[in-house]
Amino acid sequence: MREQIIRELIDITGPDYVTADREQIQSYIFDQVEETYRPEPSRDFVVVKPGRTEEVSQIMKLASREKIPVVVRGGGTGLAGGCTPIYSSIVISMERMNRIVEIDADNMMAVLEAGVTLMELLTELEKYEGLSFPVHPGDEGAQMGGMAVTNAGGARAVRHGVMRKHIMGVEAVLPSGEVLELGGKLIKNNAGYNLTQLLLGSEGTLAVITRVILKIYPKDKYSATIVAPFPHFENACRAVMDILKSGSVPLAVEYMDKRLFVGTAEMLGLEWQAKEGDSDLLIILSEKTEEQLYNSVREINEICRKNSCLETLFAGKKREQDELLLVRSQHYEYIKNDICDSFDMAVPVSQVPAFIGDLKHLAEEYHTGTNVIAHIADGNVHNDILYVDGKIPNYAAELKQRMYDACFSHGGTITGEHGVGKIRVNDLLRQKDPAELELMRGIKKVFDPDNIMNPGTVI
Repeated sequence: MREQIIRELIDITGPDYVTADREQIQSYIFDQVEETYRPEPSRDFVVVKPGRTEEVSQIMKLASREKIPVVVRGGGTGLAGGCTPIYSSIVISMERMNRIVEIDADNMMAVLEAGVTLMELLTELEKYEGLSFPVHPGDEGAQMGGMAVTNAGGARAVRHGVMRKHIMGVEAVLPSGEVLELGGKLIKNNAGYNLTQLLLGSEGTLAVITRVILKIYPKDKYSATIVAPFPHFENACRAVMDILKSGSVPLAVEYMDKRLFVGTAEMLGLEWQAKEGDSDLLIILSEKTEEQLYNSVREINEICRKNSCLETLFAGKKREQDELLLVRSQHYEYIKNDICDSFDMAVPVSQVPAFIGDLKHLAEEYHTGTNVIAHIADGNVHNDILYVDGKIPNYAAELKQRMYDACFSHGGTITGEHGVGKIRVNDLLRQKDPAELELMRGIKKVFDPDNIMNPGTVI
């Protein structure tokens, strides 16, 4: 990066918050994408850490004037390579913009700077009796700005939906440096195009989100977790559909092949108590009263029984529930050294049994395996391609395309929550109609005529 640019950035934020030192910026290169599929980073970039929106605006004016690409980095918890600078770039780290501006309990809203982590928000809400925020993408180091621009989802989407459902407004800086105040603490707002929603899920390609206004919610007081083992994944899938049709909406319904629950538990020094069957559901319930919780447990148990469920296990104590959730959340540590590529395709819930069946049959056809983990009640299925002798198999590209074919045949999408980022740009061409892609390019050009916002991402 030219010395002149570095000097101007220092003038904006001060010398402590700008660095181009190779060792210091290594941690700003990658997110959580598998090493074999990480985008190749540029080695010519500078990291700047603004502390205020006005500084972000000045940085963007500089980048626009000099036509320098800008990549915004949040918590680095993404899974699509979106925060990797692949061109000579200014990397804006939002870590200093971590102020909780307001918890407005009367309007049930939180105003947060983009660098506030999910953990920091949840910790702050504990100071307010009975308040919570439901979206939980898995890693509590995720920052609000990143969760907004990736439209983060996670296990609780079955009841609470994804981030775009909860964001009422944003402050955003355009590539030109102009600052927009979009939306607000309004339940109804029908004035013009909804630009807030356009920015959500845009993966840092349109503007820099510097502040978000979130809906917050009353906290449920009672919770329980059910482990429901089934003889076959199709039984588990049918049970999920019946649960959703019953009107009982769990907080989360997580599916994993039993061997993943068993192996992850052993890795953690624990024991998975559900011994029978080959497919398990982890059903998390959360209700406002003890009676509601009891009724939900009874109804879901009965539905599982009618779908050939084996003996269910029930956890009512917080420690027991936390232990079960830990096993589910740590599965990636158990399998990460075996996989070279992973996916987060999504299909309509009714198509999940057939889709999982297709994935398993494809793995058998290629004489390999695939780990199936799913936010099954919202149709989001995660699976992977395995290394062979520590190397990417020569059939990996072909197998990926056939997995996508199976997904499309069931009305699905290549990504339910991780996003396109930089690693699925070419894959998106298979899903989107040329006319839709052209509209997306047109929107990009209106916001970012010089293509400086995270180029090479999404489109």
